[in-house]
Amino acid sequence: MGYAKELIYKSSKPRVAFYTLGCKLNLSETATISRDFDSERYQHVAFDSPAEVYVINTCSVTDNADKKFKGLVRKALKQNPDAFIAAIGCYAQLQPQALAEIDGVDLVLGATEKFKLIDYLGDLTKKNLGTVHSCEIVEANYYESSYSLNDRTRAFLKVQDGCDYKCTYCTIPKARGISRSDSLENIIKQALEITKRGIKEIVLTGVNIGDYGKGEFGNKKHENTFLDLIVALDKIEALKRIRISSIEPNLLTDKVIDFVSQSRAFVPHFHLPLQSGNDEVLKKMKRRYLSDLYRDRLTRIKSFMPQACVGGDVIVGFPGETDTAFLETYSFLNDLDISYLHVFSYSERPDTQAISLPGVVPTNNRNKRSKILRGLSAKKRRAFYESQLGTTVNVLFENENKRGYITGFSENYIKVRAPWNPGLVNKIFRVTLQSIDQEGFVRFKKTTKV
Repeated sequence: MGYAKELIYKSSKPRVAFYTLGCKLNLSETATISRDFDSERYQHVAFDSPAEVYVINTCSVTDNADKKFKGLVRKALKQNPDAFIAAIGCYAQLQPQALAEIDGVDLVLGATEKFKLIDYLGDLTKKNLGTVHSCEIVEANYYESSYSLNDRTRAFLKVQDGCDYKCTYCTIPKARGISRSDSLENIIKQALEITKRGIKEIVLTGVNIGDYGKGEFGNKKHENTFLDLIVALDKIEALKRIRISSIEPNLLTDKVIDFVSQSRAFVPHFHLPLQSGNDEVLKKMKRRYLSDLYRDRLTRIKSFMPQACVGGDVIVGFPGETDTAFLETYSFLNDLDISYLHVFSYSERPDTQAISLPGVVPTNNRNKRSKILRGLSAKKRRAFYESQLGTTVNVLFENENKRGYITGFSENYIKVRAPWNPGLVNKIFRVTLQSIDQEGFVRFKKTTKV
């Protein structure tokens, strides 16, 4: 350890910075892990600031996440060449040795060890080769609760982890283990803790939240269902808004849709992963539905909640996706009353069934298809926003001053903005949607506090 670094430790607490790659579930877990670093022993700083410890929560979904990880390591070392760098999370579980061999990485923690991160930081000296602590994924069979408190306006509350599905492109079951759930009692307790912080919105998150209840008390069967969960949360009067992050279409039951349409706190916003509009591709992916079921779910949502925002995930360039199959996906989505898309180019992931499937789609074709669907998404979002002009909605405003503007989201996920006004921060106002500006935000009139 250099002299300058010794002075830092003598004069102040070690600075620690966190960065999260990937999903909202990762965000909730990063926030929970970071709370172990209490302010009496550590100083929390932003990732783009000098620090003694940098923690990167990794993602395994796409190769872009892998590349970004290496970029973050370089960024950390540029800010402090002597910094101790820890990699945790999904990719750290799947490819621990590969991460340990990256120049600058000192510690790699897998699926269960990441929640004990602070116990591994007794010695912060740099290593020639990263130390790995990674369990066999079958050992990831117990539940760790998590929720975020970093944002004043919303919290991500983890209710479920792992997945028992066998989608041929997906590494998540090998990164996170079997499907398991938090107890209903503990989720209610955490939701109450969150509301005491003045947070207005909770986003329910997990790997496969529609499977909630499986493994709730270490049992394979469901002790409670996802419907039981949302009915219980809806009764918490202090909780103003609850949003469902993403739910498999085959697990979105009629009863769940019906309840959300009449609930006090659940908002009319659904995110349903589609992945392909071509049934043959869906079968190769080993998805648990075909396109007709997806259309049926979306139609039912819109029949009960015409104002609802419904988004979807799509993968382009999956092995065997011909030009004809892609055009079928495009036509399927174009005809649907869907509000936006998250588009992903298929990434070959080690240890998945899809990597050995025939019909590999060239990268340039994947990129073209991705661009086409992103264009369709922009068109769909614009059409949805236009359909809502003139309506009156409740907007929860955020706490960030973005180039002189404040932004917020309506219940049905319409993003509005106005000139910066600190009086709007973390408050819900009833507004009438008026117009769409050049950058795609919605302008409004009439602000009445709810």
